[in-house]
Amino acid sequence: MIIVYALKNKLAPRKKALMDIIFNCLHLELGIPPKKHALRFIGLEADDFFYPEGRSDNFTVIEINLMQGRTEFTKKRLIKMLFSELEDKLGILPIDVEITIKEQQAHCWGFRGMTGDEARDLTYSIYR
Repeated sequence: MIIVYALKNKLAPRKKALMDIIFNCLHLELGIPPKKHALRFIGLEADDFFYPEGRSDNFTVIEINLMQGRTEFTKKRLIKMLFSELEDKLGILPIDVEITIKEQQAHCWGFRGMTGDEARDLTYSIYR
């Protein structure tokens, strides 16, 4: 599950581009097939979204949930790739982006009627 938070008026016109950027980065850096994760957008009204001082109304938060296993190097490259692509493709400066990777052990995931540690048909490795 990936969750993106931003001001509603900024998020609405960018949803498709954000989805493409996120899925492309996950594919290039983690080997995850495109559109393999669930993605949720949460657009907030200005009075419901208090972000750090010194940020603009482009402030965007991205939470990425993954099964545990990727190396620190791989996760750092993913974060830096997202910063770069968001700036290059949408003009969102790195100062206005917060990215959190949340990891859980495979047995804590449930999908397609099984737990993640039971899945033997993943087309990508979680150990990169």
